[in-house]
Amino acid sequence: MLNNPTTTTLEMEGKELSLTSGKLAKQANGAVVVQYGNTVMLATAVMSKTPKVGIDFLPLTVEFSEKMYSAGKFPGGFFKREARPSTKATLLARLIDRPIRPCFPKGMHNELQVIITLLSYDPTVNHEPLCITAASAALAVSDIPFANAVAGATVGLIDGKLIANPTNEQLENSDLDIVVAGSKDAILMVEAGANEVSEATVLEAIQLAHTSIKAQIDLQESLVAKIGKTKLPAPEVNVNEELKNKIQSFLGTSIEDNLQDGNKDETDAFLNQRQADVVAELLNEDESNEGEIKSLFGTIKKEKIRHAIISNKIRPDGRKVDEIRPIEIEVDTLPSVHGSSVFTRGETQSLGVLTLGTESDEQIIDGVAESAKKRFILHYNFPAFSVGECGRPGTSRRELGHGALAERALQPIIPNYEAFPYTIRLVSEILESNGSSSMATVCSGALAMMDGGVPIKAPVAGIAMGLLIEGSDYTILSDIQGLEDHYGDMDFKVAGTRKGITALQLDIKVGGLSKEILENALEQAHKGRQHILDNMNAAIEQPRDGLSDNAPRIESITIDPSKIGIVIGPGGKMIRKIEEDSKATVSIGDDGEGKISISGLSAESINIAKSIIIGLTKEVETGEEYAGKVTKILNFGAFAEILPGKEGLIHISELTKRRLNSVEEVLKIGDTFQVIVKNVDQQNRINLAPKELFD
Repeated sequence: MLNNPTTTTLEMEGKELSLTSGKLAKQANGAVVVQYGNTVMLATAVMSKTPKVGIDFLPLTVEFSEKMYSAGKFPGGFFKREARPSTKATLLARLIDRPIRPCFPKGMHNELQVIITLLSYDPTVNHEPLCITAASAALAVSDIPFANAVAGATVGLIDGKLIANPTNEQLENSDLDIVVAGSKDAILMVEAGANEVSEATVLEAIQLAHTSIKAQIDLQESLVAKIGKTKLPAPEVNVNEELKNKIQSFLGTSIEDNLQDGNKDETDAFLNQRQADVVAELLNEDESNEGEIKSLFGTIKKEKIRHAIISNKIRPDGRKVDEIRPIEIEVDTLPSVHGSSVFTRGETQSLGVLTLGTESDEQIIDGVAESAKKRFILHYNFPAFSVGECGRPGTSRRELGHGALAERALQPIIPNYEAFPYTIRLVSEILESNGSSSMATVCSGALAMMDGGVPIKAPVAGIAMGLLIEGSDYTILSDIQGLEDHYGDMDFKVAGTRKGITALQLDIKVGGLSKEILENALEQAHKGRQHILDNMNAAIEQPRDGLSDNAPRIESITIDPSKIGIVIGPGGKMIRKIEEDSKATVSIGDDGEGKISISGLSAESINIAKSIIIGLTKEVETGEEYAGKVTKILNFGAFAEILPGKEGLIHISELTKRRLNSVEEVLKIGDTFQVIVKNVDQQNRINLAPKELFD
């Protein structure tokens, strides 16, 4: 029998948001049912009884389980059962993970699992930010140590006005789609796509989202006050101060003095040698303290690197805090592809490759929402060799996330179908990495499209910003490298054109960011982005006038939708014949408007296919004159093709004014002569006569 559930509610943008605990999944450490409109989600949080041994990280996994029954749909495939998470579900799991991960206490090594299950889908509700609220609520009502509640909110920009938590329909016409997560006091995460929006508008949107976030946190706190469990004690983090002091004394200022001009390999070699020196100096006889020495060395190393940057404003590679690493750009790199570029910034390198295809190459997206098609696709690959390591090939969550961010950054500059009727695929091959490979992907992708002649609206560049905070003092870093990302407090990626921002992603490792830091980071990112765009424009100023010789040519025509069946033919026989005769590819649109896309490697093949289709679908009228080509001879007459795929009959009695014993007396197959359409009968059969008989 169900326990008495506890519910708290909040009126939000005209709908009721409710959190209910004590009804479902009561054996989890914490479970909350979230309902907004007709969207219902179950959030569960579970923690293992004991810590995992031998690890120095938080073993947290977050999953979003998208149930097709939530929208009254059957799963696809042979088994008709939900299988592995979709790309969208995987990206959503990452979105949930990012703001809750910094909220667990240091030294937490118990295995943690947070699962959000979509039970009922409301197409008018954008459930993504609610997933963050749901995960936080499940953790908040549990006995799992969790520092403070967080929540998520979305803001749109519609007709120049910022709107909090817009519907999915409103977001379709929005110039901004920004998801913000935060605590009551600060922002923890931002994920945004924008149509060249200003930094000031982004800041205003974040503040508006924070208002909604604080209201949702109040709702969680109300639920916790009613039924929240007593929290388990946070793990104790004991530091051997005596050993730590010995390590600090041994190191002196060697790290600060030497990390000012090295590249990644030199820096890694130096720090590894320093660690080996410390271990050799302080290792006891039975070597039982080696792990403790390495752990404390890592802590001290981080502190020294951070302090050197904040105090001296000099970075490990010698750059100023707002200085961009040297940039090298090459376009037209690969001879057989449709467009290519290599973008190198410091020790990060992305090979961008463009492929152009037809409408039939569009990606079909099938989820709880209505099935959709994508004509712009970006894939990001991060092989282990890019960081000098061995590894198994495969697509990780990280690769999906980085690719999605770069795709979002470039989406606003993609020309519409009417202007450029191609499916566009970009692939970023990361060949070398030392920070900000997703932003390098944005740059290489824009350059590859320009090289391939795609008429993009404007070039897009991306930059990753970092942050180090010590008390009230902070330092913002432009174009961070791997070491600064690892030891920093913020990873802030900003992409855009000269006009404005197209994508933004912010992750915080500390308690949150103030408005002042956000504003300064955006301003510094703006300057860095302009510098990168200057370098890109120096390599290729605008898209090439024409497509690569390797790319297909595409033309679109529109016919009477009722005649699509004629073009396809029984069992696809006619469309196969058109493609065989023309050496072009013919794609029929599925919008019911009679749109046909024809692609081929030459204008000649496209024109042949187009003339056949026009001939098949043209209405032949009485009295029209054509050049007829004899295709078949029978006892009673001859058939002549007057249009590609369209024939008419000339009766033997109509061939001459004199009586003929056989058609072959005056005609043979392949003969061409002018004919007139006598009539078209009710069965659309065409009757012809030689033009000379009408003269």
